[in-house]
This record gives sequence, C-alpha cells and structure tokens, in this order.
Amino acid sequence: MSPKGKLMIIGGAIDKGSFTETGFEKQVEKNLNFFEAGILKRIINESKLKEDSQIEIITTASKVPHEVGEEYAKAFNYLGAKNVEVLHIEKREQALSQQTFDRIQKADVVMFTGGDQLRLTSILGGTPMHDLILKKYETEEFVYAGTSAGAAAASQSMIYQGSSSEALLKGEIKITSGLGLIDDVVIDTHFVQRGRIGRLFQAVVSNPKTLGIGLGEDTGLLITNGEKMEALGSGLVILVDGRNIADTNLTQVELGKPISIKNLVVHVMSQRDVYDLNTHDLIIHGV
Repeated sequence: MSPKGKLMIIGGAIDKGSFTETGFEKQVEKNLNFFEAGILKRIINESKLKEDSQIEIITTASKVPHEVGEEYAKAFNYLGAKNVEVLHIEKREQALSQQTFDRIQKADVVMFTGGDQLRLTSILGGTPMHDLILKKYETEEFVYAGTSAGAAAASQSMIYQGSSSEALLKGEIKITSGLGLIDDVVIDTHFVQRGRIGRLFQAVVSNPKTLGIGLGEDTGLLITNGEKMEALGSGLVILVDGRNIADTNLTQVELGKPISIKNLVVHVMSQRDVYDLNTHDLIIHGV
C-alpha cells in the first residue's frame, strides 16, 4: 500500500538559516533567499492545513539546536505558517517521553534540521515517537521534511561517514540503518558542492537494487505516494541507478583499494523534473 504522507528531502545549504544576517527586519526581502521562499513555502503548501498546519521543527541533529530552531521558526512564520513549534530532543529519554509523543501526534509536519544524522537515528530510532512518525506517514496526510542530516536519515539505509576524496576505495563508506520512511534508496546531501559522487557510487555498487540520490544544496525532492519524485529548488539532483551494472571488482579487491564499476547509469534532475521509482523513468520538464 502506498503511503498517504509526503517526503520532502533537501540537500542543505544553511547551518543557522539566512535570518542570521544583520538588519533582517529592515531588509527581509533581500535576506529571504530561495531556500526559504521556494522549498520551505512548498512544505507549507503541501501540508494538510496549509498555513494552519501544526509544524514541529526537530533540532536533534544540530550542534546549535536553539539557534537553528529559532531561525527555522522565524522563516516559517514569515512565510505565513501560524502554528510553528520547536521540539528540542537532545537525549534519548526526551524522545521516550509522553510529552514528545503527544506533540508529534498533533503535528501535520515535522521538519528535521541539519547536523549529524547518526544523532538522529541513535536518539530517536526505535522510540514510540519514531514509530508514530512512520505510522502517520503511512496512514495520514502528513509531511516529513528534512534538510541535510534530516534528509540523509529518511531512508532505510543511511550513509553516516566517508570522505569524498577517498570514497571509491573499498570500505571508505560507512552505512547503517536510517529512520526507514523509504526503502531501496540511499540519500547523500551537499552533494555537488562537496564532490560526493564517489560516496554514492560505492553505496550503490554494494547493493545495485538501491537507487542513489544525491541532493545539491538549495535543492530537494518531493516524494508522493512513495513513488513520484519531483525536483525542487535551484540546484541539481543526481540519481545513480545500479540495476544495469555489468561487472565490478568490489568483492575481489582488498580494503582500501580502488573499485571498478561497469555500466553504472547516472541521471541528472533539475527543477520540476519527475522520476518514477516504480518504472525508473525520468521525465524532464524542459523550459
């Protein structure tokens, strides 16, 4: 059964939000960059009650949670959202609390900020809050939005470590279980800017059924019904499809040695292009 909820995964671009510029209130139009005006506004529009939706900003991944939460709340409020709260969960016992569960129960949107995706899975994974998010995504008009770490953690398999420069050396990429909202994909963020194509190649060659998704900064994907992916934002989405891999030396070489791959397919998406996860067909929107 297809999920009733929507996923909005974003490649990152900001640590504390563009609202940290000085003179924000006097120059709000200049300081409101495409990320907030485009993708955050789309999150509101895709939610069940639009501007009246209950939005919970979850800052668990961030090293500066209070700053990040405040800036996102300000951004959403400026864009017309009326019911925005920040949920700081810094320890697992907070994720286990009834108060946290009740707040997620009332939420129409959860927005996971950037930071360290391993913090998200280790603090939230397997809690009643986590189970509730999965249930709401499957059965309700619910939006899971995540940027950077929040995006990387959305899938069943999650990259949590690995250098960009040595990514195609066997064993350099570390993968663990994510939050599990979508299967058969692996997501990497800050993708073009940090040269992470090799990380995604290795993640895909280790299990060619998995589709690699590389999200550029200021760029995202809206995933509906668990199958249609629409590109959002000003940058690029790179898809790595391993289903047609003809050969690789992955199992022959020793750890630390370069990996060879034959017939790896790469797609590039930009704004409004659509990819079907069932048919593996990319429709380029054009001008």
